[in-house]
Amino acid sequence: MFPWLTTALVLPLVGAAVVAVLPKARLDAAKLVALGFALATLVLVVVMALRFDVTDAGTYQFTEQVSWIPQLGVTYALGLDGIALSMVALTAVLVPVCLLASWRDLGPAAGGRVDAQFLMLVLVLEALVIGVFTARDLFLFYVLFEVMLLPMYFLIGRYGGPKRREAATTFLLYSLAGGLVMLVAVIGVYVAGPGGPDGFLLENLVALDGVPGSRWLFLGLFVALAVKAPLWPVHTWLPDAAAQAPPGAAVLLVGVLDKVGTFGMLTILLPMFPEAARWAAPVIIILALVSVIYGALVALAQTDVLRLIAWTSISHFGFIVLGIFAMTTAGQSGAALYQVNHGFSTAALFLVAGMLASRRGSSLIADFGGGQKVMPLLAGAFLVAGLSSLALPGLSSFVSEFLVLVGTFERYPWAAVIATLGIILAAVYVLWTYQRMMTGETVPALADPPEAKPRSRDMVAREAFVVAPLLAVIIALGFYPKPVLDILTPAVERTMEQTGMTDPAPLFAEGSDG
Repeated sequence: MFPWLTTALVLPLVGAAVVAVLPKARLDAAKLVALGFALATLVLVVVMALRFDVTDAGTYQFTEQVSWIPQLGVTYALGLDGIALSMVALTAVLVPVCLLASWRDLGPAAGGRVDAQFLMLVLVLEALVIGVFTARDLFLFYVLFEVMLLPMYFLIGRYGGPKRREAATTFLLYSLAGGLVMLVAVIGVYVAGPGGPDGFLLENLVALDGVPGSRWLFLGLFVALAVKAPLWPVHTWLPDAAAQAPPGAAVLLVGVLDKVGTFGMLTILLPMFPEAARWAAPVIIILALVSVIYGALVALAQTDVLRLIAWTSISHFGFIVLGIFAMTTAGQSGAALYQVNHGFSTAALFLVAGMLASRRGSSLIADFGGGQKVMPLLAGAFLVAGLSSLALPGLSSFVSEFLVLVGTFERYPWAAVIATLGIILAAVYVLWTYQRMMTGETVPALADPPEAKPRSRDMVAREAFVVAPLLAVIIALGFYPKPVLDILTPAVERTMEQTGMTDPAPLFAEGSDG
């Protein structure tokens, strides 16, 4: 069979290699090559999506398996289920968008123009992330989980803002610490697991609760994934990393990389240790609620729009973890859909905020005011993306957030009630930020002198081509999420079956006196 997933991995790597050998003077050619390979990867993923059997979305498709390190039972095994397909598609869409957004420069905070190294790092990152989402071997997942840190570290450390080195170092240290804990857990799985030539295959690691120290192994994997997610209290690396990274890299960091944490919880952690997951669920639910409320409250206090968006993401990741560990079909389906929706809405927010900061030379909220008068298109795009972030009905995040709350209410009514406070706080920080930046009198730095000819500061064609598809997806999934849910739900039902969970009976059954 044609190696679809390996091809999806190799295409960006080939693109990075071609960019590497081009002369430095051929930067325009390097940009076209990088964009061409990113679009080719997108086309390949679209073809896979069209060939994907939706009726069998709960099982792995396009599978590839080759013995890699037989002495350790490690295999090069790739496959796509519905959840993995959604994340691979999200990655394949956002990479060319980020390349186009960084076409001319990386913004004032990044300190310069895009170069060939930036293009190479983005393409290598795309290949590694696709590998993580499609890995069916725990050891392979761990290796890619660690290696993908390096291109993001260099994207932040080389092309970020004034505090880029501190932000990149903090990101790397947190991630390596989590990876070290995961390595210990992976070794524990090797020692206590089934062993054999395919001992690390995920299909062979279902329900390991009977092995010695299963709860400790669960906690080891959970901590590493929680750092990546990021979940309170191991979240503090994200605001600086996202605010200092160039906008395109920030999109990939928050929109794609961080989803590896929640993706691993849903598709790897719960099936491996169902009893331990049920045991730890109440505490993890509390941690998720703290993330929801704390992230939203701190977002209210931010003076930098990029840091504000990063803190809102911590709140949203709390919703995703909440839906996963509610362990209901509605909650986990909502969490899986939330991963996709959050990727698009956050991408739009970061890119538009980056465009605004590039024009103003600052990302401080106080340096804006009256922006909608001189930049109506950018202001409108910022508003739509913000309204999606606060889960306005008719926009994509509403459906996923509603499903998470419904699924949580089925098993933990008190948690769902507390989580709704996050929605209220989201409305406050989004609308208040828009009011401060876009309404009122136009600040002098944005206004033209009376005697001068008006300058165009609004969205140009290239920027519109970047943002418009994201907004279109946000609106489309808000009104019609069924195609994505049809892909996600069978995979969620498989996870529910593997964890031995069933949906609780309705609180008010039909025909009851209540």
